[in-house]
Amino acid sequence: MHNLRTVFTFEVVRTLQKKSFWITALSFPIVIALVVAIIFFSNQATEQAASEAQNQKFSLAITDSGNVISPQIISQLNAQRITDKQVGIDKVKSGEVDAYFYYPKAIDTDKVEVYAKDVGLFDNSRYQGTAKALLTQSAAATVDPQTIAVLQDKVAFASTTYKNGMEYDGFKQLIAPGLFLVLFYILIAMFGNQMLTSTTEEKENRVIEMILTTIKAKTLIIGKILSLIVLALIQVVVIIIPLIVIYLQFGSQLQLPNIDLTNIPLDPARIAIGAALFATSFMLFTGLLVALGAAMPTAKEASGFFGVIMIFIFGPLYAFSLFISAPQSGIVTFLSFFPLTAPIPLMLRNAVGNLSFSEAAIGIAILSISAVIVLAIAIRLFRYGALEYSKRLSLSSIFGSKKNTSQK
Repeated sequence: MHNLRTVFTFEVVRTLQKKSFWITALSFPIVIALVVAIIFFSNQATEQAASEAQNQKFSLAITDSGNVISPQIISQLNAQRITDKQVGIDKVKSGEVDAYFYYPKAIDTDKVEVYAKDVGLFDNSRYQGTAKALLTQSAAATVDPQTIAVLQDKVAFASTTYKNGMEYDGFKQLIAPGLFLVLFYILIAMFGNQMLTSTTEEKENRVIEMILTTIKAKTLIIGKILSLIVLALIQVVVIIIPLIVIYLQFGSQLQLPNIDLTNIPLDPARIAIGAALFATSFMLFTGLLVALGAAMPTAKEASGFFGVIMIFIFGPLYAFSLFISAPQSGIVTFLSFFPLTAPIPLMLRNAVGNLSFSEAAIGIAILSISAVIVLAIAIRLFRYGALEYSKRLSLSSIFGSKKNTSQK
């Protein structure tokens, strides 16, 4: 126990002292903050430019072959009425007017044509915007407000759904259990490489012989995995807190969905299942990546297999719609219970509410057993591969001889 605590403390402190850990941990929220800042200031600049462009007045000539534009509106704009299309185009070319709108007789089949003086790529949009506004305002003057609301898709809806006789909001229900899926994705994507190389550093530095003289391979591997879990949780905190701050402070400016965080339903059963799936899935893939690193002589060679692991983890996302629309299909069942692909389907189905308790129990059992097996293999790989500096381990060297099984 003393050695386990020593390994755990050493790994956590050593990693926290590395600049690379904090660069990786802080890069995600920093990038998000930069993107938010760019979007925020870009939206402000765009709105200001659009407002300025809308307020700019320009001389206008109009041909209204179908009599769809209200004469009062044309009069308010001090626009010239022209019957000949070519005359209007010539007036724009000569600079006599800034813009000329040609409304055909059948606007449902023919295009409204806009001819105008170039005033810049962005400001040129004001011409077409004005031409469209004239049509909208003219049509609005001839129909009632209810019809206008329908045509402009401004009718508000309020939907209430029920499940087992109780009011049920499916979207809000998936937020709490769905957080475990998001955390799993972030941690594996951002922290996976460190898991992969956690067992290769000592081998490359040639200090593993001294370490193994005082610490058993099992203790060393378990200590490393526990330290990786704690470091991952630290990284989660570093990532999540800035995202929450950004949402609360800039959500409205960025037009993000307005979610009342104080009214999120908390289903204890689904949250417990999500937590169990997250913990067992994280343990499984942590052990898998540690085992892969232990089998390789260098971190460079180990990283070459990282993409294969990522395919198994995130490949099921391509069947995202199936997990929601056809949860009982054969492919969904296979992906949900095959250990290497199970985390994403199980956590996603638990979030949307179509994972039964029996399926959740089976999935958690499969992931737990797989995690234990992978952890045992990782310990064995590290025990026999710790001193291999120049070649990968083969299965025969690990499991093929009684001699190996008697070594410690």
